[in-house]
Amino acid sequence: MLKIGGACTFALVTTFFSVIAFGALAQGKAMDSSPAPTMGIASTIKIVAIGASNTAGWGVGSENAYPAQLQLMLQTRGYNVQVANAGRSFDTTGGMLRRLDAAVPSGTFLVIVQPGGNDLRFFGSKEQRAANIATITQNLVARNIKVIVLENTVVPSALYQWDGIHFTTEGHKWVASYLIGRVIALINAPEVSSGRAPASFD
Repeated sequence: MLKIGGACTFALVTTFFSVIAFGALAQGKAMDSSPAPTMGIASTIKIVAIGASNTAGWGVGSENAYPAQLQLMLQTRGYNVQVANAGRSFDTTGGMLRRLDAAVPSGTFLVIVQPGGNDLRFFGSKEQRAANIATITQNLVARNIKVIVLENTVVPSALYQWDGIHFTTEGHKWVASYLIGRVIALINAPEVSSGRAPASFD
């Protein structure tokens, strides 16, 4: 049974950097069939999605963005969850790092980090972007918060808007479907008491 609030000294941390083909959607749907925990969870599982315009829901509205879609999918499966949308248009990984503590309140179970592509659009370097993502992850791990890093490259090109940058409504649904199996696996995972051993989802 998962205990929210850091009762365990160390938490399982998941960070994945993966590029998949469109056929992975079927795999994601297969993964999301896990039932809600039979013993239930008394308190709300708090999840925060932090990112830039795609997380915020540019062109589709926050109500159609993947954080809202993910929350609905999880609640439909019986999970008592709240997925907060901390997306900010035009943000970079440096901006996400600076506002991380304010965006992720105490008691958060999981953070989905969507770094986006603004670092390189605004003349940042790949090296600094990677360093910022690593620091964001490390800071969350130090707070015993689980982490998923979601790169835009996992989303099939057919699910982008006309600008080739932002997801369509169907693209956001695809992202939520891609994430749900991974989120459920973390919710149902046994607590780890001997080190922060990361688990990788391919």
